Amino acid sequence: MKRRDFVVGLGIASVAATLPASAQERYPSRPVRLVIPSVPAGVHDVIGRLWAERVKPILGTVVIDNRGGGGGLIGANDAAHSAPDGYSILLCSTSTQVLVPAAMPNPPYDPVKSFAAVSVFSFSSTSIVINPSVPAKTLQEFIAHSKTNPGKLSYGSAGNGSITNMAGELFKRLAGGLDIVHVPYRGIGQGVADLISGQIPMFSANATAQILDLHTAGKVRILSVNSEQRLKAAPDIPTSIESGLPGMVAQTTFGILAPAGTPRPIVERLNQVTQQVMADPAFQNELIRLGFEPVRDIGLEKAARVFQDELVRWTPILKASAAKPG
Repeated sequence: MKRRDFVVGLGIASVAATLPASAQERYPSRPVRLVIPSVPAGVHDVIGRLWAERVKPILGTVVIDNRGGGGGLIGANDAAHSAPDGYSILLCSTSTQVLVPAAMPNPPYDPVKSFAAVSVFSFSSTSIVINPSVPAKTLQEFIAHSKTNPGKLSYGSAGNGSITNMAGELFKRLAGGLDIVHVPYRGIGQGVADLISGQIPMFSANATAQILDLHTAGKVRILSVNSEQRLKAAPDIPTSIESGLPGMVAQTTFGILAPAGTPRPIVERLNQVTQQVMADPAFQNELIRLGFEPVRDIGLEKAARVFQDELVRWTPILKASAAKPG
């Protein structure tokens, strides 16, 4: 190659490098793969598909790729090691970014360094739920009942190391070290059935539409929700903070992540699209109806801090419980 052609080539490359991503290649120019770290019909799958359907008219085709297993480990690891080009992104959660990596001595991905934060758009609060036969109408009454029956009560969760397990352990700690035995289930189905039948007196459950409906029907009693504010779907149920337990906040936060190294314009585009769909009242109401709380107006930097702060908060509680997500 002649020196003049080489110099001209360098000049063209330099100009191209300064152009916005849309001028080099419109993003996306092909389908985007959304990795959902759960099997179909799980809570991650439900909210991931809701997001995907809403962004399609703006972003284009979004292909769902369910990668269940390991409490979210398999799907998150797949996304973390995908090409950083914006065409593989992760429906992340407190499980994938906090609980799973904190419980492992050598996780296969770094929950902070392996990803570029795109958005946080929703959360699902846990709740303290009891069988109606338990002689307690408020959280403080249940705490008093537990203290007079040490070692005789149990609580169910969706599994060892799950956010519901961590909520139960945090509740026991903040209430003064309650002696309540943990009974882990594989999901909430059988656990809730045992709660309704009276096999277990308490369940630590995400306040989904299913749990809220059972509460309304009188089959279970939700004493409190573990969020900073009352849920829009259940404004009559007090928070645990209101009920006398400062710091009793335990929720599954959902967001979108891209592999580390994804170009900033692409990450900003994905954030912009998410903010746009979250501004739609119809989408907000759909999330609320299903028991999710919409989160709006979270930029890239704040989205990154959300999971970093949660990692710092939950790691000591998880390690103290010796629970392993799975």
